[in-house]
Amino acid sequence: MASVSVDEAMRRAIALAARGLGATSPNPVVGCVLLDADGEVVGEGFHAYAGGPHAEIVALAQAGRRARGGTAVVTLEPCDHTGRTGPCSHALIAAGVARVVVAVPDPNPVASGGAATLRAAGVQVDLGVRGDEAEAGNIAWLTSMRRGWPYLIWKYAATLDGRSAAADGTSIWITSEAARIDVHALRGTVDAVIAGVGTVLADDPRLTARNLRDGTLAIRQPLRVVVDSSGRTPAQARVRDGAARTWVATAAEVGAGPDGRVDLAALLAELHHRGVRAALLEGGPTLAGAFLAAGLVDRIVGYVAPKLLGAGPTALLDAGVTTIADAIDLELTDVTQVGPDLRITALPRKREA
Repeated sequence: MASVSVDEAMRRAIALAARGLGATSPNPVVGCVLLDADGEVVGEGFHAYAGGPHAEIVALAQAGRRARGGTAVVTLEPCDHTGRTGPCSHALIAAGVARVVVAVPDPNPVASGGAATLRAAGVQVDLGVRGDEAEAGNIAWLTSMRRGWPYLIWKYAATLDGRSAAADGTSIWITSEAARIDVHALRGTVDAVIAGVGTVLADDPRLTARNLRDGTLAIRQPLRVVVDSSGRTPAQARVRDGAARTWVATAAEVGAGPDGRVDLAALLAELHHRGVRAALLEGGPTLAGAFLAAGLVDRIVGYVAPKLLGAGPTALLDAGVTTIADAIDLELTDVTQVGPDLRITALPRKREA
C-alpha cells in the first residue's frame, strides 16, 4: 500500500468521525487514522457510540505492532482521563506511537490534557491540521462544551410566502415527503427536540425520529422537550406515549423569565446538564421568536415549499425586531433542493457589542 500524507490522513479521519453523528452524545464525534513508520495506513477507527471504544483504540487494535514508531492522525485531542473507557493518551504511548497529529484541542476540562501527557512521554504532537474542517464536523459538541449549553438548530417549514399553515389552520402537508424524510434524518443527529405547548395543543406531534416509509422508530430517540410554562400538556398527548423520553419543562421547575414564562437560557443550561449537546427547535412561531430574540439560535434550517397561501399563520412571530436596522442578519451556508422544496441553511450573524 502506498504511503499517504498527514493531510490526506486527516481528511479521512474527519470523514470517519462523521459516521458517529447522532450516536455518540454526550461524547464528541472523533475519527483516527494510524500510519506506520513508512506512512502507510495500518489502522483507522471512529467513536461509534457513547461508552464504546474511542477512535484511537479502534485504530490501535487494527494496527497492532505496526503502530510502533508511527503517526496517529486524530480529529480531536486524545482524552487524558478515565471514564467509561481508559485514557487514549496512555494507550498511544503504550503502543509506541512516535507522533500524534491533532486537528482540534479538546475544550472539555475533564478530558483535556492529552497533548501535554503525550509530549511529556516524548511523543511529538502537532496541532491544527485541517482544524477548521474538523471543527465544522464536530461543531455542536465543541460549541456546547465551550459555553455550557446545547448547540441549537431552529427548523421550520413554510410556503414561499412564509406561511406555516393555511387560514383555516391546515398544515398537512406544506412540504413534500422528501423534505419530511430529511427532517427525520436531522432529528436523528440531535439529542433533543424542542416544541412549545402551543404546538402540542394544536398539532399533537410525536416529535420522534422515524422511518416515514414504514413508520418504524429509529433505535436512538432524542429527548422530547415541551416548553410549557404553566403545565398545560394533556396527559393523553402523543409526546407522552412512551415512544421516547419526554420532559415537560415548566416555569415552576426551570425558572421563569421577566415575562413569567420558562427562562430559555436556564432551560438550555439544564439540557446541557442532562447530556444534551445538540437540540432541534421545531415549534412553534412564538417560541422560535423568543429563542431568536434571546440570541440562543446557532443555526436555522428552513424547508420552503413552492406554494403560496396569502393568508394564515406565519413561521415566525415576535423575534424582538421593531425596525429594519434591528433585523437578524443571516449568513447563508447551503441551499439544496429536496424533492420539490428548498432546504435553506443559515447562521445568524453575531451582532457587534
